[in-house]
Amino acid sequence: MDTLGNLDQSTSNQTPDCNISADLSNSSSSFVHTPLSILLAEDNLVNQKVALRVLKHLGYEADVVGNGQEVIKAIANKSYDLILMDIQMPEMDGIEATQYIRNQELESQMSPIAIVAITANATHDDQYVCRKAGMNDYISKPIQIDKLRSVLQQYEALKNSQ
Repeated sequence: MDTLGNLDQSTSNQTPDCNISADLSNSSSSFVHTPLSILLAEDNLVNQKVALRVLKHLGYEADVVGNGQEVIKAIANKSYDLILMDIQMPEMDGIEATQYIRNQELESQMSPIAIVAITANATHDDQYVCRKAGMNDYISKPIQIDKLRSVLQQYEALKNSQ
């Protein structure tokens, strides 16, 4: 099973639990895709690099921010199709950022951005909290590369059907 590794560490401790057991050479996809504008919200620099490497291998690129406040600023300046949102971040966590985004979308009648939780908290209660906050999907850490690919393809297909 391909996994990305555990990307759930704070910036105060830059040593992630990145036990990358993915053989990226065997996880390429024949899926032909159009660009998907992705924002990665992850506070750990090492985890950011690992996630960007895997996204690049899957044929995607992403802008990166380190906390929920930076997410809010980023989406004010650029339109994104998808946010990969870490839950535990400093200053403003992923739950708070998602709630803020959903409130702004309602007030301004904007089309909702797809928000996918990425977290080591993998219980049903955690998934419920993420969905209640307004997140569309949920990926637990360590991330399975096939699951990430599937989620990206799902939202890309949705974008292309509109």
